[in-house]
Amino acid sequence: MKLAFSTLGMPGLPIPDVVRLAASHGYHGVELRAHPEEPVHPGIGPDARADTAAEFKASGVEILGVGGYARVAAPGEDAPVLAEIRSLAELAHDLGAPNVRVFPGATDTQSTTDADSTAVRRLNAVAEYASGLGVRILLETHDSHRTGAATARVLDQVGRPGVVGALWDVMHTWLGGEQPSASHAALAPHLGYVQVKDIASPDDTTPLPLGTGVLPLTECVELLSRAGWDGWLCWEYEKRWYEAAAPLEGLLEQGHDHLSRLLNEAA
Repeated sequence: MKLAFSTLGMPGLPIPDVVRLAASHGYHGVELRAHPEEPVHPGIGPDARADTAAEFKASGVEILGVGGYARVAAPGEDAPVLAEIRSLAELAHDLGAPNVRVFPGATDTQSTTDADSTAVRRLNAVAEYASGLGVRILLETHDSHRTGAATARVLDQVGRPGVVGALWDVMHTWLGGEQPSASHAALAPHLGYVQVKDIASPDDTTPLPLGTGVLPLTECVELLSRAGWDGWLCWEYEKRWYEAAAPLEGLLEQGHDHLSRLLNEAA
């Protein structure tokens, strides 16, 4: 398995600094948060895209994916959501990134059936476009569909595992009351990559250094290893939402060492 981190942990940091930190701490890749607050998002032009891709390529660090905020199950018209996903797929293509992250985003006003069918319709609508760009759309276990079972319920209906898949956020499936074995079983046919993190408790989701909280990271890595999965583990340290959290930059070495130890023990 390869190790990455998300730029959500270092809001607004210039790309050369992100690349330097990844390379100097032994990470194989980076997930780029695609938001106007960040250096890389769908609004940047061709030169900025080319410069970003060149910066990563020169360092040998990969861009694992583009973390977008499109909500595929949310109520409303399809057109704006589809346009947002297409723009994220174009950005990923230009950067040489293989994945785009999207959220479910259904609301309490929707029935489960309506939310699922909305997500299925929209994911099917963008599948061919994304495929033509060589990009895979990954639905994260998050918000209205935080468990593996809920996410797989949508993806099973889409039926395009090579083009539309799953991003397993281990915190959200755990908070949803799902055991890692159940999450893995549901998501394995669709799995794109895995986001790891750690927190103090279900009531305190302030990000912690890996291995110092309550999330079942050891079990998740063991499940993936036993299944022969050879994808990405991406540390999503949610510093952007928790200003009091320690800076990610000072934790990168410890996080890399912890994940490497889990991988060695699982092997």
